[in-house]
Amino acid sequence: MATVQRLTTEQGLQAELALLASVCEGRQEDGVLLWQPVDQALVMPRRMERLPDFAQGAAAVDALGWPVLLRETGGEPVPQSPATVNVALVYAAPRIEGDLNRLERAYLRLCQPLCHALECLGGKATLGEVAGAFCDGRYNVNLDGRKWVGTAQRWRQSRHHGGPVVLVHGAMLMHDQRAAMVAAVNRFNQACGLPQRCNADSHVALDQRFPGQYVLDDVQAWIARELTDIRGLHQRVP
Repeated sequence: MATVQRLTTEQGLQAELALLASVCEGRQEDGVLLWQPVDQALVMPRRMERLPDFAQGAAAVDALGWPVLLRETGGEPVPQSPATVNVALVYAAPRIEGDLNRLERAYLRLCQPLCHALECLGGKATLGEVAGAFCDGRYNVNLDGRKWVGTAQRWRQSRHHGGPVVLVHGAMLMHDQRAAMVAAVNRFNQACGLPQRCNADSHVALDQRFPGQYVLDDVQAWIARELTDIRGLHQRVP
């Protein structure tokens, strides 16, 4: 069975950065981290701290039981709670691939295993934006037309590898806490004077569609195949 670490949200974010540093420094070749929060928080890019009404927004969602935490990747506010399982994939970009489309390749190396896992259950998996979803993006992993996984990535230059290393992150909604999550995001946006409003029906939890099904073993197995392919590319001389 896939190993999922149970961590506070802050510990999980730090564990992801530690994995990124370990690969950058050459202490390990690559890695995958699965973790599930034991608490809940509204996690957002550090740049949002510069919003004029950030403190007001943070106080508003803290009152709802969603303290704000800042992350190093981009995007928009994302709720984290025990309803979520996070996956982080970290690897050095193979030199033979060059820089062209490297962002897209990194997303696909995480998103395709997630899509395969859904398809093995019988779901219709797609990538793309979903109107009304929080932290919407082109590389959402969608189940039957609704957002299941949000994704983000962070790149860092590595002297050890002589090039960039990427952390690709996905947040999988496993259990239905959509209403409370959307309420937190909308309350923050409202308090900060931001126009975006999200809808619970734009999201789907895995157990709504496949109650009692366990998907993480398949996710881990498909990602392992991606890492095997990446390691093979590192053996080829550009």
